Amino acid sequence: MTALRVMKAAAASLVAAAAVVTPSMVFTPVASADCPDIEVVFARGTDDTGGLGAVGGSFVNALSGKVGGRSVGSYAVNYPASYNFLLAGDGANDASAHVQYMMGACPNTRLVLGGYSQGAAVMGFVTANAVPGGVDPADVPQPMPVGVANHVAAVALFGKPDPEFMKAIDSPPVNVGPLYAAKTIELCAPGDPICSDGGDGAAHTSYTKIGMVDQAATYVAGRV
Repeated sequence: MTALRVMKAAAASLVAAAAVVTPSMVFTPVASADCPDIEVVFARGTDDTGGLGAVGGSFVNALSGKVGGRSVGSYAVNYPASYNFLLAGDGANDASAHVQYMMGACPNTRLVLGGYSQGAAVMGFVTANAVPGGVDPADVPQPMPVGVANHVAAVALFGKPDPEFMKAIDSPPVNVGPLYAAKTIELCAPGDPICSDGGDGAAHTSYTKIGMVDQAATYVAGRV
């Protein structure tokens, strides 16, 4: 394993160790007129632009054009997305809390979970249904209530950190939970060293250029 791969392995491990989800909260429902038909909850990648990030923004725009005029809202997961991967847990907490808020406040809204790079790891852990065996429950996200999955129409992950380096450092891989796996699309650009054994660093920033954002939007549109 190259030094670069080892560095990325350690970073991904910190994401896994940091992501701890807070307990669900109860919210008062709001009027349906205030709720979008579809909402994308997206976690941007490391050092990405603010808000949804480049990939997330392009994904929401692409999806909006494929859903027949239905309203599409978006929520940018609130976390630093910095090289201090210990703070990735902020993203897991925030995403989980917002998804559960939407389930109660806007029960008819179809939710779409998405993430790019570090954000894809955050979202992968958020969907987990159980703490992996041999892992301290305090080191990984706690599962969201089972009923949440009924409100999530699809999950779209771009450049999700691969399991090879997670295994190499004796950490659990980033696996989408079984309640969400059948409605998930995972996209890895050819040669992307974050999600594969490729060595093309530029590939990791190519998702908006090579049609994969549109591919994910088409998949999601078919499920919402």
